[in-house]
Amino acid sequence: MLRSDPSKNVTMRICFFGDSIVNGTGDDDGLGWVGRVVAAARGKRLDVTYYNLGIRRDTSADIAQRWRAEADQRFPPESRKRLAFSFGTNDCVSDSRGSARVPHAQTLDNAKRILQEAASVAPTIMLGPAPVLDAVLVDDRVRKISHDLNVLCAAIGTPFLETITFVAACPAWRREARDGDGTHPNREGYAALAKFIWDWPEFHRWLGADP
Repeated sequence: MLRSDPSKNVTMRICFFGDSIVNGTGDDDGLGWVGRVVAAARGKRLDVTYYNLGIRRDTSADIAQRWRAEADQRFPPESRKRLAFSFGTNDCVSDSRGSARVPHAQTLDNAKRILQEAASVAPTIMLGPAPVLDAVLVDDRVRKISHDLNVLCAAIGTPFLETITFVAACPAWRREARDGDGTHPNREGYAALAKFIWDWPEFHRWLGADP
């Protein structure tokens, strides 16, 4: 569980890499799930500086190109470093030809390269991609890539949390997405996802891991 000794000033920097769901697009509070789980961590007396590096429409290929340089700029040598990744949905979105923007096998290759290198930098976790909800073909692809990312993460030792089942069944998420752009929720949907992530035991082990 979290190290919450108030006598210790624990300095931690966390980089969250991903797409619009990591970014918190659609949240009128401007927090998304990332801001909410960090607030919960700070409530446990963990001194966290976090960087939301979610970019709308980013694929695994985009993140593979940018993550290391962006992380290096934010990690001073003396900090306790953490890395979190969540991507895959935009890989599955159809391009102008009706094919996935990033082929399934390429997504897995990108993920393997990202996560293996990330593990050499800092304790790393991955959260699975969320569904888009308004495109059956895309969500079928998302389910398949989420499953295979889970298998990949198990093989290389990266904790993985599947989110697609939770999000697809979350009433608040579905309602707010329907009232918005069809995919992104508002504050209640993100709050629900944040609680789901916060309740994941691996999330607390990650926060409390040795540097």
